[in-house]
Amino acid sequence: MTSIRRFLLAPSSGVGVSGAGPGHGPAGNMPLDPFDRYTRTLPPGAAEDEVEPTPTWNMILPFRRGGFSNLCEALDYAARGETGLNFFDARGRLLSSLPYRELHRQAHVFARRLIGAGIASGERLILIADTWPGFCVAFFGAQYAGIVPVPVSVPVGLGAKANYIEQLRGQIASAQAVGILAPDELADFATAAAAGTTARFAGSMTKFEELPERPVDLRPLTARAQCYIQFSSGSTRAPQGIDIRQDRLMANIDGSLAAQGLAEDDAGVSWLPLYHDMGLIGFVLAPMCAQRSVDLLAPRDFARRPMQWLQLISRRRASITYSPSFGYDLVTRRARTKGPEDIDLSCLRLAGIGADMIQLPVLQRFTETFSTSGFDERAFMASYGMAEVCVGLSFSGCFAGLKVDSVDDPTSGRRRDFVVCGRVLPGHHVEIRDDKGDTVASREVGRLFVQGPSVMPGYFSKPADGANVLADGWLDTGDLGYWCGDELVITGRAKDLIIVNGRNIWPQDIEWAAEALQQLRRGDACAFSIDAGETEAIVVIVQTQPSDPSDCEQLKGCIHQTVKEAIGVDCQVVLIPRQPGLPRTSSGKLSRSRAKLNFTAGNYSA
Repeated sequence: MTSIRRFLLAPSSGVGVSGAGPGHGPAGNMPLDPFDRYTRTLPPGAAEDEVEPTPTWNMILPFRRGGFSNLCEALDYAARGETGLNFFDARGRLLSSLPYRELHRQAHVFARRLIGAGIASGERLILIADTWPGFCVAFFGAQYAGIVPVPVSVPVGLGAKANYIEQLRGQIASAQAVGILAPDELADFATAAAAGTTARFAGSMTKFEELPERPVDLRPLTARAQCYIQFSSGSTRAPQGIDIRQDRLMANIDGSLAAQGLAEDDAGVSWLPLYHDMGLIGFVLAPMCAQRSVDLLAPRDFARRPMQWLQLISRRRASITYSPSFGYDLVTRRARTKGPEDIDLSCLRLAGIGADMIQLPVLQRFTETFSTSGFDERAFMASYGMAEVCVGLSFSGCFAGLKVDSVDDPTSGRRRDFVVCGRVLPGHHVEIRDDKGDTVASREVGRLFVQGPSVMPGYFSKPADGANVLADGWLDTGDLGYWCGDELVITGRAKDLIIVNGRNIWPQDIEWAAEALQQLRRGDACAFSIDAGETEAIVVIVQTQPSDPSDCEQLKGCIHQTVKEAIGVDCQVVLIPRQPGLPRTSSGKLSRSRAKLNFTAGNYSA
């Protein structure tokens, strides 16, 4: 049966913005869901089960695991098959399916509108990257128009409107963008941010669809051209616009697909945000380059109903997924509170883990909880990467499980377990250097430098910032690690490392020790050091629910004692409310640098 809602973005009479300003429907008083205008194209009496997801298999198109020179060439090929992207809501209902052939068609239409509007080749278009079909159409439409898309994050909460508009305004300025496109319910944010900037076009998809589709030739971005600008997460510095090039992206995708052993019967499920490198490349661009179908769940829907992630994997028989540690932790906690749901995870052959320090205890608890649901711990694949190399740099073996390396701390006598992040992609080279710039011996911690075909050429319009981290083709990642044989082990961020009396202390160890307390959750603690004269003092900021002052003092005492026993150091404990809580980057990572700035500025009371 042909899916009624597959063919998206077709003109729909009476639907969209109608005189009431962006973000409102025809009546002018109801905010639109980004899918609302598509669901209204269903004919009267159409049933939900008439919406069909794209299939896993291509029955007529030979499988290609990458090998394309640019994204347009890859989509030209994928459009000859039947696979594509499927969008689900928090209840697991299929909202829309977008076959690659329809994405291809609609991207061409969108491209001709952009070209016809006079947007020059190489200009930038900001896209608020919510998880909806319109983002994908606009992203690929820009590719075919020779325009550079700039995916940016959605607001964490609609209550922070002023801060979010200011963030958008800064991104418009940084990218020198000619326009900004948003889902319907965020269109007023986009238009407010565009006022007085270089952005001549701003608003919802409806606004851009009003541009005439002119009979112009497409001008696709070619092999050595820019592809898009990726804003870094800004975990240790202000976010930068990373210049992602077509050839470097293709090199990274090809290497990652090979390392993951992607096959013609694989399919994925993801809740990762599309403004983050792992969400965009890992579950939109790379699967398209291998003609794979992917089921997408918005991050906010995952946060509301985390078990829906696993339910989708089970129901759709997905073989590949990915998450940072906190995602695995969240579903484990939910399952242990309410009991594991009726799911079957035996279909998973790759459960990727990355995006932050890998927390072994979290993954062990996930395995304990879901082994009875068919999860095989050999599916875990550890990885390491960063946006400055597109996304992935090293991967552990396929269906080999986690490899753990234990290191003794000579200054404390304690033992630390690290998850090994695998071998570096072919064609890439990593050196681990000491403070003098000399390479260090195996199993000796140093700073990671990488050279290879995936490494960025620099930050967009900021050559000086690029020169600070790039020298002779080598990228200073800012991360610390060591070699375990021919595999990488990541130990943390160089700027986050705490040094007390000559002893190196990883802030994650302090945070994880505190978060093991029953009153706290993963992500509730943040540790850093401050100058205390002749030595460094350790501060632990903990977000918690407001409670009786005596209870707060008791919790502070428990945290102090726990850290003392686990790590062997004293610390100052500061409690803050969960709202607004600890500062985080656009991808959800803890920002220790911003927490430290808040503390030293007196924003956290002791």
